[in-house]
Order: sequence, then structure tokens, then C-alpha cells
Amino acid sequence: MADAIVFVMAGGKGSRLAPLTTHRAKPGTPFGGRYRIVDFVLSNFVNSGYQQIYLLTQYMASSLIRHVNRHWPSAAYGASIEVVPAQMRTGQRWYEGTADAVFQNLNLVHDAHAEHVAVFGGDHIYLVNVDQMERHHRDTGADLTVATFPVPRDEARAFGVVEVDATGRIVGFEEKPADPKPVPGRPDTCLVSMGNYFFRARVLNEVLREDAADRDSAHDFGRNVIPKMVRAGCRVHAWDFGENRIPGDDETPPYWRDVGTVESYFGANMELRAPVPALNLYNRRWPIRGAHRHYPPARFVVQAGHAPPSAVDSLICEGTILNSARVHGCVIGYDCFLHTDSFVSESVILSGCDIGAGARLHRVIADKNVSVAPGTTIGLDPESDRARFPFVSPGGIVVLPKGTHVPAEGPIELAQDMHAMLLNDPDTAATMAARRDTYTLGRETRHSDDSVGPRFQKYGRG
Repeated sequence: MADAIVFVMAGGKGSRLAPLTTHRAKPGTPFGGRYRIVDFVLSNFVNSGYQQIYLLTQYMASSLIRHVNRHWPSAAYGASIEVVPAQMRTGQRWYEGTADAVFQNLNLVHDAHAEHVAVFGGDHIYLVNVDQMERHHRDTGADLTVATFPVPRDEARAFGVVEVDATGRIVGFEEKPADPKPVPGRPDTCLVSMGNYFFRARVLNEVLREDAADRDSAHDFGRNVIPKMVRAGCRVHAWDFGENRIPGDDETPPYWRDVGTVESYFGANMELRAPVPALNLYNRRWPIRGAHRHYPPARFVVQAGHAPPSAVDSLICEGTILNSARVHGCVIGYDCFLHTDSFVSESVILSGCDIGAGARLHRVIADKNVSVAPGTTIGLDPESDRARFPFVSPGGIVVLPKGTHVPAEGPIELAQDMHAMLLNDPDTAATMAARRDTYTLGRETRHSDDSVGPRFQKYGRG
């Protein structure tokens, strides 16, 4: 088994995650302190024994490509992991949909002489032994197998909703329906597609060429290709993700999260803090691989005359220093510095951030290289936050763009490069125009890639 060719779809923009995705593709977004979202799907395939993996990129792919090239060397994992940027092989156009992305790379399927093709999304957080799904695909003789997962009916509108018969064959498929059909006998639950597929290679070639010739198609697997295959009577089967079992962790219920919104991204990070997390990052038989960094261990420092540092129900990554600072229920990335008497709770702080002395942060997502001035308060007064900060989620989560400086009072200071990108990004431009009083431009030399973390701090100072 595990001999199928693999396409990982990593070109998505992740519009609902802006401003975190204004400058990076959604699969390249950091998660869990030291990983990127794409690390989970790549780890799943490498752990499952797959050897021929192609990563299809398009939107804002630079940091994603750099991450994969630097930290996923093929020789180290016994697999060939190749980044395939959009190349316009079939004409002067970028990828127009998920199906079109694979269609434009069918030459790779031909060259591999593969009988089966895996097409998986690169922007979800989950653990899966992929070999089990392929075995089901082969045993049923399916033309297409779709990984499925039950979700509450009020959430199903964001997914492809699947109807199956008693044998597991898919008899109905509707992409993002306004009125999703529930599972029979379970009116509050729908069965949805996870966006992960196994195709018989010959069938995939046929349906994609037919779809490419259809000028009315959006060239998307969920909207066009799969519903058409179901209507045509192809052997389209569902694989129950609930049957998945991970070696070394047989008793943990299957975990899958679509981190497509600020709220869901924040929630999935927060789930990692649980005493027994639903997502097990500590299974040595199923390691989640990621970047290899040469930072020193995290350090907890007692500053003279101040309370000792503490970290409760939190993840603290390498190179980070808590200098008589307190952290409760947080995910703190690598290379951060939390100064004396600062207190951060229920927050996601990405790498390279600097939290000033006496600052109070609650329910904040700070992108990379954010600096917070001493005495700043964020998250304790929702009305004040909405008046002061340009990016606040419906649930009141304050999102600080990469490289932002937050003074104790007044408008935030955006890095020069991020200011330009936020103004030009369709997902943030309207907010930037409407909230001009909430931000200013930082100094001309300030770039969002400039770290403000420990390497620029004198050790022991508050």
C-alpha cells in the first residue's frame, strides 16, 4: 500500500483568516507555536509511508516554499516532497480552482505511472493514517473515495455535504448548501467532505479533461467534479474518518479542524492547552515534523524584586524568555520575550514577539514580530478594543498584524510593508479604509520581518 502519487493543495488564500493571511498562504500560517499548518498533512503522509508528494502552490507562496525547502528535506524522511508552483502549463492562466490545479499537473500523474492519486488539502489540522483510507478505496473498487466527518448542522454550510446509502456509496453531494441535509435519524448532524480524496488515476484523468472543456465550470472538485461524478453513476464512496486509528494512540478520538476563520484558528490553538489535548502532539510513533531551529531552551527568570514567572496550561516554545512574567492558557511561539510583571492569558503569540513590562493581554492573536509597549492593556474591555484596534473578530479576539508595534495608548503602528499589503488586500482593504484612525505608519526602516524578540534584548532587563 502507500504507493499512490500525492497532491497536497497548498495554494489557498485563506480569506477569512486575514490579516494573518495577507502576506502568506493559509497552509503556511504558523500553528501551535512551532509548526505551520502544512506540517500536519505532510507529517501524515510521511508517517504513513508515502514517497511521492507534490505540493501545489499559488497564492503568497514564498514563505511556504522556503519553509518546505529548508525544513522538509526529502532525504531525511525517505520521501520525495516537491514544491510545484503554478506554471501555466495549459495556457496563460493561473489555477482557476482545485480541480484545475490538478488538471494543470496531470503530466506528473502520467510520469509516475500511478494507478491511484491522493488529493488532500494542505490547510486543515488533523492526524490521519492515510494508508487506511487508501486500503478502503482499493477494497471498495471506488473510482473516487471521499474522506468524511460528522459536524453540527449549523456548521455544515461551510462544507460539501454528503449523502450516503447503506453501503457507504455517495448518492448526493452538495457544496456549501444553504439548507444542508442532515444524517438520517440525526437531525442536528451532517456528514461533510474533509476535502481529502483518493481517485483512480484513469478516472481522474478523464473527469478533469472533461471538466476543463466545460466553460461553465468553476473547475472545483467540490462544486463541480464530485457532484457530476455522483450524478453520472461513478463509484464514489465515503470513507468514515472516525474509523481512522493512529499507531501509538489508538484510544484518542479522531481529530480534524478546519481553521478557516480567526475564531476557529484561535479555538484550535486553545485546544492544545488542555490537560489531555484532543490533538496529541506527543505521540512518538506519529511525530509532527516541522522547522529545525537552533534556539536555546525556553527560560523562566526571576527578576529581583518581582514575583516569579509562571506558565499554567500553556505551550512555551524554544528560545522564549519569561522574565518574571505570567502566562495562563496560552500558546507562545519561539524567540519571544515577556518582560517583568506582564500577564498574558488565553492568547496566541507567534514567534519573535516582545511583550512589555506590566502589559496585560487577553484573547489576542499577535502575528510574528509584534511588540507591545509597557503598561498596554488589550482584551479586558471589548468596547474599547473595537474602538482602538482595526482587526477584532466577531468574538472579540484582537488580531495584531505581523510587525505591529502597540503603544500603551493611541493608534497601533504598522510596519511599512504590512501597511502596503493590508491596503491592497481585498480582505482587509475595506477595514483599513474605514478604520484609518486606528493605525499609523511606523518608522521607514521598520519591516515586519525585523525581530524584536530575545536576540535583541539585554538579558535580565524588564
